[in-house]
Amino acid sequence: MASQIPEQKKVGMVSLGCPKALVDSERILTRLRADGYAMSPDYEGADVVLVNTCGFLDSAKEESLEAIGEAINENGRVIVTGCMGDEAELIRNRFPQVLAITGAHQYEDVVEAVHEAAPPSQGPYIDLVPQPDIKLTPRHYSYLKISEGCNHSCAFCIIPDLRGKLVSRRIDAVLREAEKLLAAGTKELLVISQDTSAYGVDTRHETRPWHGREPRAHMTDLARELGQMRTTEGDVPWVRLHYVYPYPHVDQVIPLMAEGLLTPYLDIPFQHASRSVLKAMKRPANEAKVLERLKSWREICPEIAIRSSFVVGFPGETEDDFKYLLDWLEEAQLDRVGAFRFEPVEGAQANALPNPVPEEVKEERFARVMEVTERISAAKLSAKVGTTLPVIIDEVGEPDEDGDIGATGRSQADAPEIDGAVYLRNVPETLQPGNFVDVEVEDADAHDLYGVITQ
Repeated sequence: MASQIPEQKKVGMVSLGCPKALVDSERILTRLRADGYAMSPDYEGADVVLVNTCGFLDSAKEESLEAIGEAINENGRVIVTGCMGDEAELIRNRFPQVLAITGAHQYEDVVEAVHEAAPPSQGPYIDLVPQPDIKLTPRHYSYLKISEGCNHSCAFCIIPDLRGKLVSRRIDAVLREAEKLLAAGTKELLVISQDTSAYGVDTRHETRPWHGREPRAHMTDLARELGQMRTTEGDVPWVRLHYVYPYPHVDQVIPLMAEGLLTPYLDIPFQHASRSVLKAMKRPANEAKVLERLKSWREICPEIAIRSSFVVGFPGETEDDFKYLLDWLEEAQLDRVGAFRFEPVEGAQANALPNPVPEEVKEERFARVMEVTERISAAKLSAKVGTTLPVIIDEVGEPDEDGDIGATGRSQADAPEIDGAVYLRNVPETLQPGNFVDVEVEDADAHDLYGVITQ
């Protein structure tokens, strides 16, 4: 009589917050699958649901609490993890039926909680066939997290409280993961951390053997090694650097972009330009030197795209401070800009600062900064009309009533989810997500480009 294979227990996942939290979710699910669990795409089919929370801002906390409530209403068996894990009392007061609560990147605790809530079925299918890690992003791009935590003490941020001080991964472990991702079909690596420029500071930039070399745990060595890797088709992968603080050694990666080893893109969290506001934020106040460096970077690599984010309405921000920011943005001519209204978050030092900015003033300043940055973006994108750009395909549509097939992609100036897109008209039926194509730009608006494939 043949033995009956027990049915796999299924785990659902709701992942909130930044890409770093998404990587945590991928690691948790990968570990659970190795333990014999299957993944459920919906609440109904899950034996237990994980909610990976975000606690960076009070609005993000409320979104996380709403997600917990929805999971409880739809499923009832919920485990909470992530950045709100240190507010267990708050969560339990609102949702006493939560099964377990763990903190950010506490992988072992999460797995143990799942085992207790829904013990894994032991069957002969487990671990018989090696499987790739679970990804929550499309197959063709992947986030590569190089460190945890942060050594900064910015007045508006509680990340060090949530995720601790900087802990860098070994460079050979990072590179091994990158190779594995490329072998599995990744075409674009998005390097992330809380502070990518500080990578390896905590390990004194230790070296590790790697393919006959000994690269340091340092952003420049890491970037150079990643730039030498190839996709399964032999292409140079796009390597995009995020959360790059403008330390002096950032200058050393710009030539790698000019050589084509790195995607010509830098995500730098400037946050403001006024010296008094930056001082109150406990951020470096060297905005004039930054402008000089931006000019130098563009001379070395003219196609470089700079993305940043800014906070308006920080306590004590005067109209003069804000006008200074607007003037700085006009001079800096950044390619991609996000803006946020200052929002108090429990535990942040900024909450105790004097002279809070009224909400109506925050709204008015937010509208003004967005008007300036959208105008700059529109002009920059308009200048690309008539040029040909490399594009990675994210999505291919279905034929319309005329039989035309459209597609959505991104240029090297566009990171997924946060930047613009390139919309393509009448593409070949053989086009697939992850393909690299050359696109002639025919039109542009304030955020996106429109064009046709030339090859």
